[in-house]
Formats: sequence, structure tokens, C-alpha cells
Amino acid sequence: MRPLQISPDTAVKLAEALNVPLERLMHMPQHILLQKMMELAKQEQETVDGDSTDKQE
Repeated sequence: MRPLQISPDTAVKLAEALNVPLERLMHMPQHILLQKMMELAKQEQETVDGDSTDKQE
């Protein structure tokens, strides 16, 4: 399996956001990386939705 074709800056940011070592991220299968990115996006969306609900009250 070849490493992911992403820029070094993107790899560092993703590794920090997903809380995984950079080496592990670079050799992670693409479908698993996409799944983790979707989970991260969902968590961020829930955070944004929660913040907007707090402001409305």
C-alpha cells in the first residue's frame, strides 16, 4: 500500500485533529481516513449546533 497523496501541511493538521501519529496517518487506508474525517466533521457540526442553540436562549 502506498502512502496517501496529501501535502505535508495537510498531513500534520489531520494527524493533530485525529489525534494519531503522523506515520500512522500516512499509511492509513484511504477509506478509514475518510471515515475518521467524516466523524470529525460530524463532531464539529454538533459543537457548532450546540453553540448556536446556547446563543438563542
